[in-house]
Amino acid sequence: MASPSAPTPLAERVEELLSADGPLPIVAAGDPVLRRAAEPFDGQLEPALLARFTQALRLTMRAAPGVGLAAPQVGVGLRIAVVEDPAPVPEEVRVARGRVPLPFRVLVNPSYEPVGAERAAFFEGCLSVPGWQAVVARHAEVRVRALDEHGHPVDEVFTGWPARIVQHETDHLDGTLYLDRAELRSLASNEAMAARWAQPTPEEAARALGFPLR
Repeated sequence: MASPSAPTPLAERVEELLSADGPLPIVAAGDPVLRRAAEPFDGQLEPALLARFTQALRLTMRAAPGVGLAAPQVGVGLRIAVVEDPAPVPEEVRVARGRVPLPFRVLVNPSYEPVGAERAAFFEGCLSVPGWQAVVARHAEVRVRALDEHGHPVDEVFTGWPARIVQHETDHLDGTLYLDRAELRSLASNEAMAARWAQPTPEEAARALGFPLR
């Protein structure tokens, strides 16, 4: 009789993380796990453990609070991310940014490709770079291919702010931080954002700080 397979090191890491109650600790920029391409998911976590892990990611994302979280951000180098945005914003922000509600979902092994050539530039931040925001130009519309937590295929087009979220989280799985794509002259503390740059679009910030919108 074959002996049961031993847990993978990633499974052991996830079990260790889940042994504590509450949100998982979020890894900050400077940790190498954020700069390595994550390992494609191929059953390293048994279904029950995967379900527990994705729910822990959801809890952690909501507690932060954030609108997306990738597994490397909690120190697990697997191509898994969760996204969710209730989009509680004023109407003028919704219109300007295309920020509409994004229901919770799990993305396993996601990839994206642009749909059309349109790009949109807005401030964004990251739970792994706390306290700062910067303007990033991203594709306005993307096609995402992935699996969900049950192994079912996902093939969906995202537009507006949901497109920005899925690009940001998928980038994490490739070892890319939003600052790699940002206009660094736009970098602003959360305090400066609240005091100066809370407008629906970053045009005024671009003029004052001297960076292009592209």
